[in-house]
Amino acid sequence: MDTNLRTRIRAGDHDAFGDLFDAYARSVYNHAYRLTGDWAAAEDVVSLTFLDAWRLRARLDEEGGSLRPWLLGIATNVTRNTRRAARRHAAAVARLPREEAVGDFADEVADRMDDTAQLALVRTALAKLRRAEREVLALCVWSQLDYAAAAEALGVPVGTVRSRLSRARAKLAKHVKNPELAPERGQMRGDRTTAAGPITEGNR
Repeated sequence: MDTNLRTRIRAGDHDAFGDLFDAYARSVYNHAYRLTGDWAAAEDVVSLTFLDAWRLRARLDEEGGSLRPWLLGIATNVTRNTRRAARRHAAAVARLPREEAVGDFADEVADRMDDTAQLALVRTALAKLRRAEREVLALCVWSQLDYAAAAEALGVPVGTVRSRLSRARAKLAKHVKNPELAPERGQMRGDRTTAAGPITEGNR
């Protein structure tokens, strides 16, 4: 099915692209949320990812398996770019005169506080990792890509994925007493329900 979908997407078939979105939007969202830790930012990443996928459709290989690694690779690049833009925006805002603080609409986000608190604990440990290590961890452990698919998504050799993941696990083991975050060597553990958010994704 994915081979036929690749051909249709390369040809600019809008219906095929709609099928692509239906099949993988949730997976892209989950990946983006794990990288950003922000609901709204993850939604923006999803939109930008599929816009870029449409723009880059001619570069898609005609032959291949699941399109999920391709999309997660685009989402990873989009996240990097949006973070850089966010840092520039924050720096610009910091230079503006301060305005009077307004009240926090706590009631509107109360149902998300538990998930956010859990994610904060996770992100404290993830902050110890380099960006490249966090990306590999998100792809291999949380999104359950194998080494080859993660290498395809990131555009790096399989050996690089292995070494980055090994370093990430070793660092997490020092800071987190949670086997879900620091699995044993050679073990891939997914997260049907995780601190990264209430959305779960099926195997693609």
